[in-house]
Amino acid sequence: MKKIMCFVATFAIVATSCTLDKTDYESEISTIVIEHFDYEEAVSINEGSYKIIINTETNDTINSAAVTFLPILTNYNGNHSSCPHRYNLDANTEDDYYSGYAVFTNESSELETWTIYISFTDNGQTYTVNKTITVEEQGNMNLNMTAFTADDGEQYFIALVAPQKPKIAENELVAGIYTYNSPTSDAGTFPDPSQFSYSEVEDYTLLLDPRMPEPSMGNHSSPNNQDLIQREDGLYYGVVNYTMTGNWTLNFRLQNQFGAIIKGTEVSTDFTPGIEGERSELYIDILF
Repeated sequence: MKKIMCFVATFAIVATSCTLDKTDYESEISTIVIEHFDYEEAVSINEGSYKIIINTETNDTINSAAVTFLPILTNYNGNHSSCPHRYNLDANTEDDYYSGYAVFTNESSELETWTIYISFTDNGQTYTVNKTITVEEQGNMNLNMTAFTADDGEQYFIALVAPQKPKIAENELVAGIYTYNSPTSDAGTFPDPSQFSYSEVEDYTLLLDPRMPEPSMGNHSSPNNQDLIQREDGLYYGVVNYTMTGNWTLNFRLQNQFGAIIKGTEVSTDFTPGIEGERSELYIDILF
């Protein structure tokens, strides 16, 4: 049986921020965080003489096929949507696998289900298969995300990728920034990828101001933070300096390639003990 190996990294899903006055710090900071994962089989799909395996080690594989990946969320009304993802998976011919990502925006529930649609072509024959999967809650708030409509009217997503387990130090902060591509034509046969298209945002800057907003922390920040700029892999890299454990808010301003701020507001730099610090219009709460 021929095999197609797909490694799909799931960056983040929506996670509810912890209530500041009810945070169990000891429980949170003692949580074991695995920073690197050995890929194991998560989903396998059989189609004729082919077996598609998601997240696994490889042996006898096809590395000359064109493989597409499309996650679809269906709600209780039968409406369909998707999330930021790489539709055309990248082929790694040296190690014999295809790679991509998905930023799942909702957990699976009785009212909402995720299905992945995979298409591949081999020897001139195209195959399309699908599989329902379970998207679980993201338990690590350091991999949180946010979705919003910016001043330019476009829908954006910011997903934290690293650090998975921060240190009291200067940490490399990595994020993906994505935008939804509104369809320009009527839908064809479901699932028509043109109706569920996303792009990696290019050449923007994510301005960063990290603060501890709790009243006891006085809205203090830290030195040596660096704004996030895009590198060749499409992700955005910066530096966040955590000077202690606890609740931090990453206050952002999203600047487009022309230098205009399209989302986010500056926050006060005043030290305000006893008063909860304000948050930017665009922010992500984290906790370590």
